[in-house]
Amino acid sequence: MRKPVTTVSIPGLVWTSGKVRERTVVDPTKGLLIFVTTDRISAFDSVLPTPIPGKGVVLNQLSIFWKKFFEEIVPNDLISADEKIYLPYLGQLSPDLTEALRERTILAKEAKVIPVECVVRGYISGSLWKEYLEVRGENPVPYKVSVLGHELPGNLRESEELLIPIFTPATKSPQGHDINLSYEEMVNHLAIWLQEYQEIKRLTTAELLGQNLRSTSLTLYLIAKEYARQRGIIIADTKFEFGIIDGKLTLIDEVLTPDSSRFWDWKDYEPGRPQKSYDKQLVRDWLISEAKWNKEPPAPKLPEEIVEATTERYQEVYSRLIDQK
Repeated sequence: MRKPVTTVSIPGLVWTSGKVRERTVVDPTKGLLIFVTTDRISAFDSVLPTPIPGKGVVLNQLSIFWKKFFEEIVPNDLISADEKIYLPYLGQLSPDLTEALRERTILAKEAKVIPVECVVRGYISGSLWKEYLEVRGENPVPYKVSVLGHELPGNLRESEELLIPIFTPATKSPQGHDINLSYEEMVNHLAIWLQEYQEIKRLTTAELLGQNLRSTSLTLYLIAKEYARQRGIIIADTKFEFGIIDGKLTLIDEVLTPDSSRFWDWKDYEPGRPQKSYDKQLVRDWLISEAKWNKEPPAPKLPEEIVEATTERYQEVYSRLIDQK
């Protein structure tokens, strides 16, 4: 197992850190960026002090796979993941640093990021199940229930497949928490954003952009859901992010990874209860049930058995989805 990568520091380059990814501009005139996906893991809007070895490689390679898989449907920001292409932009690196960056680094185009998280849900779980219960109550009812702008049957069980996947967009508050939006609220949010980008506003309206986000997200989810099902994986829900590059809607950021999606095993699937997830749910569960963490920084360190189990889950879903070890 390679040594975990938690930060990136290269003389002469200024890096911007997200929860998991590091980004630097390497050619501002051409809008070229380098992204490095680290082994950091976040939960409840906090970065944990314990990395998950190899996690960044899994996230990066899955995102590369899906972007190429979808490129006939929607363009993406990926230029190259070949180190012969991206290394010249980083200068002279030591062999150790070159090895550390391998398989977790891409050269990408800079996008004007659309400030909406495009969430698609094919199963009722997580926050959707919680909100559903708050509206319906614990017991089934013989009428439909309105949740996040969608009319759902009143007799659904936890983890049950929805008849039709639903689009539930969200945005982030300054504190980093996701805020669910109705479709109309999303369009209003886009209208405000478009005021800042007149060149994009000349190409589209908030309503058309909203329709495009919704239809593209649902299309990508349905295609991925069928692909994963053939490999014994359920994609319960996922989050897509988009930007504008050269006037076109473009798929950006990570795509259908265990950090942005809820993956279940078909063999173990049984509606009416929580499912075993191939994602960081194991970490969330430990933080709540074992560590009794109040979700306020600083976050506790993860025990070795949780780190190992999480690593195994990430690697398994990776190998099953793209047929590689």
